[in-house]
Amino acid sequence: MTESPTHPALWPAPYASGAVEATVTVPGSKSVTNRGLVLAALAAEPGWLRRPLRSRDTLLMAEALRAMGVGIEETVSSSSTGDGATGEAWRVIPSGLHGPVTVDVGNAGTVMRFLPPVATLADGPVRFDGDPRSYERPLHSVIDALRVLGARIDDDGRGSLPLTVHGGGALDGGPVEIDASASSQFVSALLLSGARFNQGVEVRHTGSVLPSMPHIRMTVDMLRGVGAQVDEPETGGEPNVWRVSSGALLGRDLTVEPDLSNAQPFLAAALVTGGRVTVPDWPVRTTQPGDALREIFTAMGGVCEFTETAESTSLTFTGTGRIHGVDLDLSEVGELTPGIAAVAALADSPSTLRGVAHLRLHETDRLAALTKEINELGGDVTETADGLHIRPRPLHGGVFHTYEDHRMATAGSIIGLVVKGVEIENVGTTAKTLPDFPRMWTDMLAGAGSGA
Repeated sequence: MTESPTHPALWPAPYASGAVEATVTVPGSKSVTNRGLVLAALAAEPGWLRRPLRSRDTLLMAEALRAMGVGIEETVSSSSTGDGATGEAWRVIPSGLHGPVTVDVGNAGTVMRFLPPVATLADGPVRFDGDPRSYERPLHSVIDALRVLGARIDDDGRGSLPLTVHGGGALDGGPVEIDASASSQFVSALLLSGARFNQGVEVRHTGSVLPSMPHIRMTVDMLRGVGAQVDEPETGGEPNVWRVSSGALLGRDLTVEPDLSNAQPFLAAALVTGGRVTVPDWPVRTTQPGDALREIFTAMGGVCEFTETAESTSLTFTGTGRIHGVDLDLSEVGELTPGIAAVAALADSPSTLRGVAHLRLHETDRLAALTKEINELGGDVTETADGLHIRPRPLHGGVFHTYEDHRMATAGSIIGLVVKGVEIENVGTTAKTLPDFPRMWTDMLAGAGSGA
């Protein structure tokens, strides 16, 4: 990362001299925003996304859809749903998808996996390229599945980027078997476009494990929200099989929830400093994996409570001054692992984090990265076959490397709250999903806590 006045190459992580007391407004969910963009682009009529997340991953998704012919207009308006939502909104106007075009996926898993199925519906070739790390992230399950469903894709046999989808304006669809052990995004990618396939789609997962199930539940919930007929295991369907019937999708007026996974570092701040942080607009019912933080961080020593007003519901999380070790299976909420590992390194007893072998294939090998970086600050972390074993030890300052991974940057910042002299390398990588994180973090410490 090049140095800049706002995000220097080494960012001194702010140290908390006392208990954090703040209200932090968290920007919209990346997962909801990018699924909403895809569904709106495939709909039969225009729709709205209100309070969308504007980050690198979501802007890459929006630009990719624009390049394929979708109209996405930026505006400010009030919601017609009666929830009082105001602020930035995207008006999405579906149109005939077309190539030739080149799509930059950056290092966004949702973009590189959700859009090749969309591209099969375009008239013309769509080439996908991205950051160097994106070449190392698996796409073979999506590529192989689309070929079975009738698509023509050039990837030179790599099973990864770069690749070209030769869209024919339609796709046959039908049944397909995939191994989604490496990422639940493989299942979501096929389901999101499935209603537009001539025969719909039936996705059968054949692998031994399926991580991040809440994200598949989110996909199913959002599909049903735009009128798709979906059969799934959790509603009496066949185990590990999802079916989306062919049919038109409705335009929707969708207000995007706050990103609960991005609320993690702020809740962790309350936990590790014995303070109190309130997050407005925390949904009482949600499919977001980040909602599990309420239970996880309570087990680690905090207390959470909902506060309802006429306008919204807020979550307040309070640290008790003690941090307890935990033994957790994080297979459904793997993206929370870096922040949990950071807190566990500061606990009063050891922790074991299990079920997250798939994190080796994320923005970086998160298990190796967390082990190396926490240990270099004096920690005692051992990488296991499917997770981490963390034995707390007194930590000291030093450089915490991020490997261009936004969740590594926020994990290092959590440690820096209570360990003097921690410097975050490339904190600007947080812009992937949490724009302006450094300002939000320092505002939180000042008690301002303003979000986006």
